[in-house]
Amino acid sequence: MAAPRGLSVDDIETLRSAVSSGRRPKVVFTAAAGQIAGQTGQVTAVGDPAAADEYISVRFGRDKLEFAPGDLQLPGKAPRRPAKPAAAKPAAARPAEPASDASRPAAASSVQPPATAAVAAPKPAVQAAKPADAEPKPAAARPAARRGKAKGPAELSVTLTWQDGDWSVQAQRGSRVLAKPTPVRAADALRMVELLDAPAVSDAVGEIVAAARDAAAERAEQLRRELAEVEARLAELPQIG
Repeated sequence: MAAPRGLSVDDIETLRSAVSSGRRPKVVFTAAAGQIAGQTGQVTAVGDPAAADEYISVRFGRDKLEFAPGDLQLPGKAPRRPAKPAAAKPAAARPAEPASDASRPAAASSVQPPATAAVAAPKPAVQAAKPADAEPKPAAARPAARRGKAKGPAELSVTLTWQDGDWSVQAQRGSRVLAKPTPVRAADALRMVELLDAPAVSDAVGEIVAAARDAAAERAEQLRRELAEVEARLAELPQIG
C-alpha cells in the first residue's frame, strides 16, 4: 500500500489562511496518526515548522493535540490503493504434429486399415503466479493517539493591599477566588512583608505604618484635649438635687 501523502506546503498555507480568518477547517488523520486513522478533526492553530516537528493543533473530540504534516491530509485527497496486476492468460495448446513417414508401419501384402495416430491431450499451462507486491502489506503498528500534556495545578496568588488607611489580604487560584479581601492589622502586614526579604518593600510598608501611627497619635492627643475640655465644663456645672 502506498504511503499516505500528508499535507503539502500549499495545503498548510491553505489551513493557515483559514485559521487566520476565524474558521476551523477539517482534516483527515492518515495511517501515520495511529489508531485514529481515517477520522476527522478541526484545525485550531498552525504554528512555526522551525520550532517543532508537530506544529499543527487539531481538536479531536475533547482533546486538542499537536500533529505533524505527515499525520494529516485534506478531505477528499486520500491516496487510492494500487490496482492488482491481471493474471497471465494460459498459453494456447499447440496441436500435435502428424507422425512422420518413418514412424508409419510398413505396408502388408494384404490391405490393412490405416493406423490412427494417437494425439496427446494438451495440458493447461500453469497460471502465472501473482507478484508478491500485489498483496497488501499490513500497516506498521503505531502507538496509540498522543494525548495532551497533563496540566499542573492552577496558579495561586496571595495579595496584601493597603487602601484608605486599612490593610487587607485576599487569595485567588486561577480564576477562582479562595478568600475575599479580609482586614489585617498593620503589625501583621509588616511581619508578612518582612518574610519576603525585600528591603525596598519593607521600607515602603514601614513608612506607611509610621505615617499611620503618627496620624493616630495626633488624633488621640486631640481627643484627650477635647475630653479635658468636656470634663472641665462638667465640673463647672453644679449638681441639682
